[in-house]
Order: sequence, then C-alpha cells, then structure tokens
Amino acid sequence: MASTGKTLLLILSIFIAVSLIDSVIKKKEDSLNDKVQQLMEWNNKKSVIKLNGDKFKQYLKTSPRNYSVILMLTALQPQRQCSVCKQANDEYQILANSWRQANDEYQILANSWRYSQQYANRLFFAMVDYDDGPDVFSSMKINTAPVFMHFPPKGKPKKGDTLDIHRVGFAAEQIAKWVGERTDIQIRVFRPPNYSGTLALALLFALVGGLLYLKRNNLEFLYNKTFWGVGSLFIIFAMTSGQMWNHIRGPPVMHKNPQTGQINYIHGSSQGQFIAETYIVFILNAAVVAGFVLLNEANNQKGDAGKKKVLSLVGLGCVAIFFSLLLSVFRSKYQGYPYSSNHTRCFNIPTCNSVIRKNSFFIRTVTEWNELDNHQVLSRTVEGFRFSLKRD
Repeated sequence: MASTGKTLLLILSIFIAVSLIDSVIKKKEDSLNDKVQQLMEWNNKKSVIKLNGDKFKQYLKTSPRNYSVILMLTALQPQRQCSVCKQANDEYQILANSWRQANDEYQILANSWRYSQQYANRLFFAMVDYDDGPDVFSSMKINTAPVFMHFPPKGKPKKGDTLDIHRVGFAAEQIAKWVGERTDIQIRVFRPPNYSGTLALALLFALVGGLLYLKRNNLEFLYNKTFWGVGSLFIIFAMTSGQMWNHIRGPPVMHKNPQTGQINYIHGSSQGQFIAETYIVFILNAAVVAGFVLLNEANNQKGDAGKKKVLSLVGLGCVAIFFSLLLSVFRSKYQGYPYSSNHTRCFNIPTCNSVIRKNSFFIRTVTEWNELDNHQVLSRTVEGFRFSLKRD
C-alpha cells in the first residue's frame, strides 16, 4: 500500500513538472509572438524602428528571440554637437553632415528590405538616438557615433557584428553587403530617383536654345574668342576651387565656434572645405590670371610707354599679392607647403571620404610620420630615434 502511494506521488510530481515546463514553454512562445507582432506593427509604419533604453532591453537584450536586428546608434540632435563623437569643435559641422548622410543611407537600406520580396519577420532595422537612450550607449560602452551593430537571434553580438565604418564606410550598398555576411539575407538596394541633375540639364539646354533663338539673326558672338575664353576660364575656376566637391559632399558655408564665437571661412584640414572657402579660392585664382593677362597685354602694347609700364606694374602686383594669398590658404590647410616633404621616406596618404576615416589611427600616424625631419627618420636605432624626438 505504501509503495502504491509513493508511485502515485511520483506520477503526480512528474505530471506537475511536465505541466509547469509546458506552461513555461507556452509562455515563452507567447512572449516571442508578442515581440514579433509588435515589431512587425512598428515596421509597417516605419522602416526603421526607433527604440529607447527600455525597448532596447526588451526586444534586443532579453530572450526569447528568433529574429535578427540591425541597430544604428547615433546622435542626430543638434545640441549634442561633438560630445558624443568626441571630435573637435571645428569638425562639428562636417560630422553633422556625416551623421545625416549615414542616417539617409540607413533609411535607404531599411526601405529596400521592407519592400523586397524576401521581406519577413526574421530581420528588423532599429535606431537608438543618444538623447532617447543614453543608458544604451553607456551599457554598450560606446562613446562615438554612428555605430552599426547586428544582434543575432541567439547569443550576444560578436566582434564581426559591428560594422567597421573606418574601412568600408556607411554607404547603403556596403551596409547591405555586411548584413548579408552576418544574416545570410541578401538585400538589393533601391535608391530613390534623383531628377535634380536632369532638371538642371534641361534648364541649361532651354537657356542656351532660347539665347540662340533670340540671336538667330546675329550669331557672330559664337566666333568671338574672348567669349569662349572667359567661359572656359569660368569653368576652370569653378572646378579648381572645389565647386564639384561642394555639390557632392554638401559642406557648410562656414563654421562658427560655439564656445568662442569665432567664424572660420577656411577649413583647418586638407580633407575638407567650406563653401565660403571655395569662393575665396575662386577669386584668388581669377585675380592671378587677371594679373597674367595684364602682363601679356603690356607686352603686346604698342605706342604709349607709360601705359605699358602701368599695365606691367599692376599685373605684376596682382600676380605677387594674390598668389601669395593663395599660398597662405594652402599653408593654413596643409600646415606647410602642400607639395613639400621633410624627408625621403614619406608615405602617400590615401584619400579620406569621411571625417571618421581622416581621424583614424592609421591616417593620423602617417601624417605625423611625414612631418618628421630627415635626421629623425634616418635614426639607426630605436633609442636614437627616441633621443632625436626628445631633443627636437
């Protein structure tokens, strides 16, 4: 009788244990279904889901999860300035443009996934702004932005789950390639059409066509060498001053230091420029060319020796003064003459397409190495190299 009671008690205990396990599993499944349903609801409204600290913990850090999340950690609020990215105040405007550009590229990628045929509930794109979730930045030990991270369905993010934007940048195509490597989901990027270039070209043709129509009875200006010369010089000045760079990168007009209030019209780095700076270089180049034109006119001038002398002096003055100002602009950006080197073992610095890349360890180290003197570089021992640095 006692053994029968023990057997019944054991069976009852097993039944209760199985019931509890089933209830826990069902609760987890219900919790997972609620998570996925909520994420899908948010995703149907916006391609990029905005999270705060609580939502980050609930949907990205807490189990269960059967979905991947691509998270962008950023700081888009103007009052953040450069504190989050730990950049100098002079670089704030450039960084702000980089943040906005990264955000635009991320939106393009998220939209491409949302409207693709492979769209499912196994991948979501989310964003945490510093002002909405500073605790997320502190918990992840992140003190810069933007940062792109992949949170896998199981486990914690590994080293490869953080996009190396220093190496590959943050173009939508590059992020999509990285997402494919981490999730095996291939996303075809669809960029929105940009008709601004087509519209500008159409307006240009309309303007030229209208001018030719109005002058249809007198087209002698088409054979005017001065007309074509001035037009060619205008295009050359525009290209050499950096107008195309402005069109591609969209830099600020100038920069005002928020602490001192000082306004800078010349960018302090060779990897960037302001719009005002391009017009300054445009005017200086034009003034130098005008000086050479005057010198040429003085040489071809016949007759009045006094007029010839005046043209020569004015032309020479224009060349000397404005070319020296042009060199001073180069000197302020390159911290010296741009085409000179202090030693024979300089390295070529690759073109930097972002401020983050320009301030990376590799670029800064190569720049400092190129600025060393020849006797420092030619030191035969490490101790000799250290002694030469201390001595200088």
